[in-house]
Amino acid sequence: MTADLTDQPNRTVVVRTVIDWFHRTQRDLPWRAPDIGAWPIMVSEFMLQQTPVARVLQPWQQWLERWPTPAALAAAPSGDAVRAWGRLGYPRRALRLHAAAVAITEQHGGQVPSDLAELKSLPGVGDYTAAAIASFAYGKRHVVLDTNVRRVLARIESGIAHPPAAPSKAEVAMAELWLPRRQARAAVWAAASMELGAVICSARAPLCQECPVRRHCRWHALGKPDHEGPPRVGQTYEGTDRQCRGRILAVLRSSDVAVDRDELMATWPDLQQATRALASLVADGLAVETGPDLFTLPS
Repeated sequence: MTADLTDQPNRTVVVRTVIDWFHRTQRDLPWRAPDIGAWPIMVSEFMLQQTPVARVLQPWQQWLERWPTPAALAAAPSGDAVRAWGRLGYPRRALRLHAAAVAITEQHGGQVPSDLAELKSLPGVGDYTAAAIASFAYGKRHVVLDTNVRRVLARIESGIAHPPAAPSKAEVAMAELWLPRRQARAAVWAAASMELGAVICSARAPLCQECPVRRHCRWHALGKPDHEGPPRVGQTYEGTDRQCRGRILAVLRSSDVAVDRDELMATWPDLQQATRALASLVADGLAVETGPDLFTLPS
């Protein structure tokens, strides 16, 4: 049985089916535990940005053992947050999470706010992260559009392999139509559609035969046409400034004292690139020059 290409998919049926599938098969992730609290969920959302779940599990656990509340993190030097971030990548997230913890402690009594506007006012919290925290931590009804959800909706409703690079107003409005009216159910749909995109409706190798709603999917009914938009180029890492920054930052993380510039430059074969990478770390607040040619993590 295939989807009716003349009509929109039956959103109510699809939502119900995906939620039922989610309840049966969802991954046992620690930030989904009942009554886990808003702070652990917020930490997970920061760590999961552009980082696979498998790489986040242990750092997330260690982070919360060390800083179980926003106030605990806020009381620590920001450099400790950068050091604890380890090899998760994109270490500015650590500084932003620390800054958000300070704001939560000083402006919200140490409690992660539930209001969308208040969440968006926190450092490092954009539209997606705010909606995700409000939805997953507080059961609010918001459009939660990560890459997985966008891909699921693009395939089911629009019949295309991949959504555009950035969500448009029309895409957000379309996603709003999929939200159940009841807040609690809308929050479950947000998690369930995200899970479907992560484990079944993946970008490169979708498991269509295992998809609970494939008979409602326009993309599947059309024969899974290839992507017709701009070429989708994967991120490179080897030899990039990102890799160079990571090498330098690893040396700073491993030292309790200031590190000489020459020692940092020795981590990379291209002196010009290493110099540029160190300057960018200083500009981002991830490294601090404490003396002539001496550098540490921020205090």
